[in-house]
Amino acid sequence: MNRRPRPTSRRRAASPWRRYLGLAVLALTVAALATYLRYQRQIHRYARRAYASFTLGSLTGREKTPLLAGYTVHGIDVSSYQGIIDWKTVAEHQVRFAFIKASEGVTLRDARFRRNWREARAAGVYRGAYHYFQPNYDGAKQANLFTRTVPLSPGDLPPVLDVEAPEFHDVAVMRRGVGTWLRLVERHYGVRPILYSNYSFYKRHLAGHFDDYPLWLAHYEVETPVLPREKWIIWQHSDEAYVPGIRGTVDFNVFQGNFQSLLALRIPEASKKPRPGTN
Repeated sequence: MNRRPRPTSRRRAASPWRRYLGLAVLALTVAALATYLRYQRQIHRYARRAYASFTLGSLTGREKTPLLAGYTVHGIDVSSYQGIIDWKTVAEHQVRFAFIKASEGVTLRDARFRRNWREARAAGVYRGAYHYFQPNYDGAKQANLFTRTVPLSPGDLPPVLDVEAPEFHDVAVMRRGVGTWLRLVERHYGVRPILYSNYSFYKRHLAGHFDDYPLWLAHYEVETPVLPREKWIIWQHSDEAYVPGIRGTVDFNVFQGNFQSLLALRIPEASKKPRPGTN
């Protein structure tokens, strides 16, 4: 009499596949956990930024990030990305300085620069302007665009060169372009520019090459910058802060020093030449 195979034999034949599947799931779980533990700061950061973008429509422009403890002079940097800014409200919340994007590359002028430039000063916020450097374009042409765009005057903060774009072919060529921009802009305004960069880019490409220029350092998710305090004058400690008067996130900065030190950083009044025949 023929007997049908017992169902249990099929289950036994299939069980190795289930074991392999279980091992694969376990391996993926361990790998995911290890990745999370290693990159949890970056993952949390991306999650926060995604959430901020998702909730942008419900923001009121009154949201406020607490000021960073241990510093007395706080500031922001803005571009057209921040939209229309209520500078009067911004000034009422201990924002003492602002750097405003003016230009990028060899042709781009920020669409809101003139308005921000005018209204920041009217609100009593000490203003400065920055240029976003594109490393594959001529440094002299980029300097020319900035100087034709920005009417710096006594009382303004020094010009800033933002160097962080990673797409370039030759680091030596990039550095020469940066040096050209810095020299031409310093010659034009008669004041030494500030160099801005993030920590990783600065350490890899710029450290030791532009030490004569004040450094504005972007370094997030740290209690204090890794670079010694004597290496930098401004620290951008967040790019996802909220300041009343701005609907959405904005970069938050602190100045290393007191308010009088910030005032001393401004472009001074032009020295008056003595009239002929006078001492």
